[in-house]
Amino acid sequence: MSVPQTPRPFGAQTTAAEAVDGVDLHGRRAVVTGASSGIGVETARALAAAGADVTLAVRNTDAGALVAARLEKELPPGSGQLTVRQLDLADRSTVAAFVADWQGPLHILVGNAGVMAPPELVRTPDGRETQFAVNHLGHFALAVGLRPALAAADGARIVSVSSIGHLFSPVVFDDLDYRFRPYDPWTSYGQSKTANALFAVGAAERWADDGITANALMPGNIADTSLARHLDLEQIADFIASGALALPPQKTVEQGAATSVLLAASPTVAGVTGRYFEDCAPAEPVAERAGAVAGVAPYAVDRENAARLWAVSEALVR
Repeated sequence: MSVPQTPRPFGAQTTAAEAVDGVDLHGRRAVVTGASSGIGVETARALAAAGADVTLAVRNTDAGALVAARLEKELPPGSGQLTVRQLDLADRSTVAAFVADWQGPLHILVGNAGVMAPPELVRTPDGRETQFAVNHLGHFALAVGLRPALAAADGARIVSVSSIGHLFSPVVFDDLDYRFRPYDPWTSYGQSKTANALFAVGAAERWADDGITANALMPGNIADTSLARHLDLEQIADFIASGALALPPQKTVEQGAATSVLLAASPTVAGVTGRYFEDCAPAEPVAERAGAVAGVAPYAVDRENAARLWAVSEALVR
């Protein structure tokens, strides 16, 4: 797997618009999940501004329609078209419907939607723990279902939005759904974000012959996003004080979307696959998880872990 040479102007302060500046995406089609808020909106904006036709795959289509209407007023002339489609990653039927309705090639798939740290254990209708189900299994089923469309694009890119939160936990294969251990919102979030990174490793190996690349990323500590809607501020303060959580410098949503957009569209990472990025560059391995604010844990890019997760995920979404 090649290591990209990222231009010096790209870094922690890069915005999504800067990451795609000068890139022509006319004739390309993109899907961005969770594109009704936060960095999903900015990811969709940047791709559309570069000419891509973007489908906003959202749980709440009313919210998605409002975002699309706003973006259409703000985007420059010549931008790509915006479409809103319903997708609830916790509901297999909506994932299956989305896949069944898709026609033609798909050039870019950005798995951006997610849920973070609900305080109580919640299960999906099919009995899965919600964070693992939404953040990983739903996106896994979506990508697998859309594989023919991605292969038809001849050079498609998959972008899997992970997090520094993957350092909270590896994937605990013996108890994915917290049936035998006490539920903890942070280790649950952590294993789902580790799964996002491992999915990119697995897809990179399996789908290379289809011309598909897949990479994961840490967007950053983003201000004012709905991802933190479940969080208890006192809980976060206690978590930071314990040394279990350290936060990197805060970014704007425009900066937070930059690495997603870079991986989705920039020629500087053409052909790069199976990697984990942060601040628009490949992340360094983390030797000590406690207090780390950057880097990737070796277990999150381990090929054996990725193969095991792929097999388990196939069985769970079958």
